[in-house]
Amino acid sequence: MRVVLLGPPGAGKGTQAQIIAGQLGVPAISTGDIFRANVSGETELGVQAKSYMDAGDLVPDEITVAMVKDRLAETDAKGGFLLDGFPRTIAQAEQLRDSLRELGHGLDCVLELVVDEDELVRRLSGRRMLVDGQWVQRSDDEPETVRHRLQVYREQTAPLSGWYEGEGLLSRIDAIGAVEEVTQRAMSALEARGSA
Repeated sequence: MRVVLLGPPGAGKGTQAQIIAGQLGVPAISTGDIFRANVSGETELGVQAKSYMDAGDLVPDEITVAMVKDRLAETDAKGGFLLDGFPRTIAQAEQLRDSLRELGHGLDCVLELVVDEDELVRRLSGRRMLVDGQWVQRSDDEPETVRHRLQVYREQTAPLSGWYEGEGLLSRIDAIGAVEEVTQRAMSALEARGSA
């Protein structure tokens, strides 16, 4: 079972990734985790990525894809995985497809969590964290910043939805409602594809 989870910031990807992966019995793999592991482990790819990150630049696709490919080749991912946060662009999706072919695999399904923009802004701008005993809003969760993040998502990542639809892999999931309801919709979509 090899699944990619798509969705804008605030759609609940992190939460759903953990639950769905647990139900499928596969690892939930996030690019953030892969980056942290490579950088802290000072792997060759991690050192290269850190040089870009330290300069404030985006890590080039070839480094990101190489890290993801290495992670997908690990023992726990041989029977499947759920990718959260990757790919982010069509170019990365094409490279992922080619990397999986080299490993003798393909994707089974791409789940897209769908939430309207007003709900996303409400969710994200409503998040708070406890700092020194006071609840404060994260700076990247201010409504204007949230709308900018969503604009970047629409421009860079949303085109993946159409690309994966063209590949015959996309299932759109209504991600409004209780966490359990969204999970059930996702599992039903995977079952309908014969993937769960």
